[in-house]
Amino acid sequence: MGNKKMGRPTDNPKDISLKVRLDKGTAEKLDACIKELKVSKAEVIRRGIHKVHDDLQKE
Repeated sequence: MGNKKMGRPTDNPKDISLKVRLDKGTAEKLDACIKELKVSKAEVIRRGIHKVHDDLQKE
């Protein structure tokens, strides 16, 4: 019973879960991004975090 279910092996496991609350306008922007980029909501958010972090490094 204690066996952990195995998925695809990865070099970068995503084992931290995050819950966010968005206003309607922000949610609509997120939806537009996922449709245009054809990626998941989580991927758009990860890319956004990387972009903001990179911008901070430039300052």
